Amino acid sequence: MRNIFIVCAVYVLAACASKSLDPEARLVKLTTIEPGNECEFLGDITGNQGDFITGEFTSNKDLETGARHDLKNQAHKMGGNVVFLLTQRAGQTGSVTWDIGGTSVQTNVTLSGNVYFCPTK
Repeated sequence: MRNIFIVCAVYVLAACASKSLDPEARLVKLTTIEPGNECEFLGDITGNQGDFITGEFTSNKDLETGARHDLKNQAHKMGGNVVFLLTQRAGQTGSVTWDIGGTSVQTNVTLSGNVYFCPTK
């Protein structure tokens, strides 16, 4: 029983950290300005961090950072170096609190965008 508790605790702690950024993906640029005609469109992607189990225990900063890292990692794997951000959503789940009433907490962040390869100057 103790081993099961330890495994569960390690899982929850690991799940609460933001997703890691692949070293090769660090140069992928996220932008809200659509790239010009010199760039090749490669496809659509969605990046996310968090779920209804671990999201409540993950900081908002780590949820957003993890979603950005997920987006950059995917774009790099597609051969892209620019992501034009289309949407950003933060999911919330109701939570019971010890005081009267309940509250909503952010449990995930989802980003979607278009991936481009733009020649570097």
